[in-house]
Amino acid sequence: MRRNRTGGLLLLAIIFAGLCSGCGMEGAVTEETEQTEAAAVVKEATEDINQVHLRDKETLYENDDEDSVVTMYLTVSRGNSSENTDHSWKEINSYSAYDYEDMGVERYQVNGLLQVGDEDGPVVGEVGYGESVPNATVQIRGQTSSRNAQKNYKIELKKNKGTWRGQRTINLNKHMTEGLRFRNKLSYDLIKTVPQMIGLRTQFVHLYVKDLTEDTGAAFEDYGLYTQVEQLNKTALKNHGLDANGQLYKINSFEFYRYEDVIRLQDDPDYDQRAFEELLEIKGDSDHSKLIAMLEAVNDNSIPISTVLDRYFDRENLTYWMAFQILTGNVDTQNRNMFLYSPLNSDTWYFLDWDNDGSFMRPEYVLRGFTDQESWEIGVSNYWGNVLFQRCLKSEAFREDLDAAIQDLRSSFTEERLQTMVDGYTAVVKPYLYSMPDRMYAPLTSVQYDKIAATLPKEIEANYQLYLESLKRPMPFYIGVPKTDGTKLALNWDVSYDFDAEDIIYTVEVAKDYLFEDVIFQKQGLVIPEAETELPEAGQYFVRVRAENASGYTQDAFDYYVTDEGKHYGMVCFYVTEDGTIEEDVYEE
Repeated sequence: MRRNRTGGLLLLAIIFAGLCSGCGMEGAVTEETEQTEAAAVVKEATEDINQVHLRDKETLYENDDEDSVVTMYLTVSRGNSSENTDHSWKEINSYSAYDYEDMGVERYQVNGLLQVGDEDGPVVGEVGYGESVPNATVQIRGQTSSRNAQKNYKIELKKNKGTWRGQRTINLNKHMTEGLRFRNKLSYDLIKTVPQMIGLRTQFVHLYVKDLTEDTGAAFEDYGLYTQVEQLNKTALKNHGLDANGQLYKINSFEFYRYEDVIRLQDDPDYDQRAFEELLEIKGDSDHSKLIAMLEAVNDNSIPISTVLDRYFDRENLTYWMAFQILTGNVDTQNRNMFLYSPLNSDTWYFLDWDNDGSFMRPEYVLRGFTDQESWEIGVSNYWGNVLFQRCLKSEAFREDLDAAIQDLRSSFTEERLQTMVDGYTAVVKPYLYSMPDRMYAPLTSVQYDKIAATLPKEIEANYQLYLESLKRPMPFYIGVPKTDGTKLALNWDVSYDFDAEDIIYTVEVAKDYLFEDVIFQKQGLVIPEAETELPEAGQYFVRVRAENASGYTQDAFDYYVTDEGKHYGMVCFYVTEDGTIEEDVYEE
């Protein structure tokens, strides 16, 4: 049974009122007065619990050695079909998350014996020491990363088999697609020094694996360096001093729209948990009524955003969370890679950080000749497609609070501080990365690695300048699917927005190629978001729209086309068929 804090306070208020009625104040205290005072206590209690700022438990990090490496020994073996562990290690490493979705089955697992120690072997007092039977299950982890040649692993210690640093779930991440292999750890080590944010514990891990699923005489094989990241679950909430009984959602693809067809109460006959968790994975209490109430308020434009923030969010938490992502360049946080948390008996929602391996990546993309994190993916415009963030950013008061948080973090994340951290990580990571087996998959040469590592401490200031630029530019918008109107091709797009209320004009182009070298239509200086041209012959085409404000700052549309060279911003690909109809080319990540 849940304990209702406000109910207890209401009882105290009534008792207090009753005591007063017998202490010579009978004439002063009426039934109406009693009810008013009791309601005031309840209101104050509700406001108190809804205005709590989150603070991490600093003692969790007291013994952190950020540059240390823990050695783990993992012996994998076949289990049984009832536990979905009757598989080979080869199978575990053959399938991605998308393969499992296509097959319609849960991710395969194997039994594992996890032993923690050093390079000389398991250590007395650590998990698995002296044991010979499985104490865990193992499966791949991650979504997009599960397609990589080197997999990430989720090791789940079985109940009554102990914990490692208070954790039963041990996530081992290779971070294969980022050349430095320490960006996620760097971000979490920064977060733990930010009072306004909640972090997670991390640890460099050298992994050895012995595969007994097909060869009982196998020996341990070196799997190279991983980064362990604490799993954000009920155990982590408790460890960090938060409410393990509250709501916790992992955001997979969610822009804070109401999503009435999917976001339903659990007892709704049309509730579909699988569809729900494509948007939000349920990691805590499954009562979604509080989530629904918040979403309805967020999407009700008749309610001022200041009222919505005061009722359902903690401004400090939200502004510092966004400020951190902006300054570290962690752009893949518009609609995923975060958690939403709300304590029991509170209506307030908090943003918790998750997955930072895309931070500080812009110089590396440039060096690789890959186009990403450009155009609208800078500063505040990166968050414009999210209905909650957009409503917040339209508020001058919120932008002032955000700027204050950015200035605070900027003064803390100095170039000198980051240089010291980067030097420490580099000394640990490089010897592993350029040795087998990791060197087979290193995306950077050793020289390139040093060059990128040297530029990273300057990225906070570079991202700050991009933030300032984003405030001057119009906001991004979406291009509509072209339509046919007889012999005409009708083009349309959403309107842009300018923080200074400057006039905005648009340029629209249609071309036969994504580089727009073969342009067949162009119209400039448009003040309304539409244009018309002759319907072209059957084939592939691209429409690109750009907004420009009175100060001359431009902005692309949200839409982009992807090739091996990266993203080509501000355009939509479509096809004109032989019968003159239009088909949109839909890109799926």
